[in-house]
Amino acid sequence: MRQGRPTRLLGAMLVAALLSLSSGAVAQSDADPSPAERFDCRSLAEREPPETAQEWLERSLWSNHCYDFQARAVRIGGDGVRSLALSHDVVEGVEREVARFLDGPPVVFERRGRIGRLSWAEGNAPVPASPSGIAEHLDGLYRLQLSGEERLANRTTLRLDIEPLDGMRYGHRFWLDTATGLPLKHILLDEHGRVVETFQITELRQPQLHQGEIELDRRRARPQDPWHPAWLPTGFIPQPVESRSSRHDDDIGHRVFSDGLATLSLFVEPVEGADQLIPGMHRLGVSYAAVRQRKLGGRTRQVVAMGELPPGVLLRVADSVEWQDGAEGDMP
Repeated sequence: MRQGRPTRLLGAMLVAALLSLSSGAVAQSDADPSPAERFDCRSLAEREPPETAQEWLERSLWSNHCYDFQARAVRIGGDGVRSLALSHDVVEGVEREVARFLDGPPVVFERRGRIGRLSWAEGNAPVPASPSGIAEHLDGLYRLQLSGEERLANRTTLRLDIEPLDGMRYGHRFWLDTATGLPLKHILLDEHGRVVETFQITELRQPQLHQGEIELDRRRARPQDPWHPAWLPTGFIPQPVESRSSRHDDDIGHRVFSDGLATLSLFVEPVEGADQLIPGMHRLGVSYAAVRQRKLGGRTRQVVAMGELPPGVLLRVADSVEWQDGAEGDMP
């Protein structure tokens, strides 16, 4: 990878991808007057305890949105060990989540907004923007299995193994707090079963179930970009995240796709000046970035596919990007 500005460019892309994912929902359009759906968090206390692996996954996803808590955690990855302070609360139905790194470079990620995953759909496609919809969507993409109890952060947890049914995505292991459903530990496994990253809560401070409702994201139509990936792994669909730069007359595009667990960010911009990346595969933390230069829309453009996915998958996505007029071709 080149040093200096191009390296910072890749880092900026990663930050943009993280902030887009953590932003929750896109601003509401005046042309979409439909009311937001809501979920009453108090109903979780009335439900029977989960029994199956899929029920535990759905309960954990709801708990992530419905519990107010503060916590301390550690993250172990390719860049070493870092400690974090976490907080999550709900104010007037809108979530706020903050993750603050306590060592190394001072980085803070903040998410505000409604639940916003799997909420773009074509026509009347049944893709609910909720944990229930995510759990249903994952069926057929991953194998879920419960693997016994363990004690973590002075609490009882149940381990949930999530194994991909193909080589297009990574595996996951979650340790779920049996009292709340909150994930206290997460291990990410690559396509060869090797540990890529470990995230573990070391102290969970008095989690309280939100006594009210939270807003769910509404469905939206797909954006009309002149470019699109002609190939994505099975189960990946567009997410309600779209960002553009003021440079190049809005010629820089950023789109996000997810299967409910794995996420892929795709950037397309004209190749101009020295602030570009060397084509090929780059590594930044636990993420990979596949960089290609393609002839798209009558000009040379840089395509970057980034995410916690196998490198071959990212390369294939970047190589598949097409312009709608069909006149593009690869660079020689």
